[in-house]
Amino acid sequence: MVHPPLGTGGRRVTARGQILGLAYSDGDVIEFLRRAGLPDAEDLLEDPSWVKWHGGRAHHYEAA
Repeated sequence: MVHPPLGTGGRRVTARGQILGLAYSDGDVIEFLRRAGLPDAEDLLEDPSWVKWHGGRAHHYEAA
């Protein structure tokens, strides 16, 4: 899950209740997913069954 943008910029990324990191770009989200064991993460970024964007626009990381 990619959470809403923070007031300071960036979006928290979680999977199965674990915080994977704070993303400032799609590249960050892809890297967090790879570290979580998803080798084809770039192909999953647009798939809502794998990546859910909450609050704000998808792929938008600037401060809320």
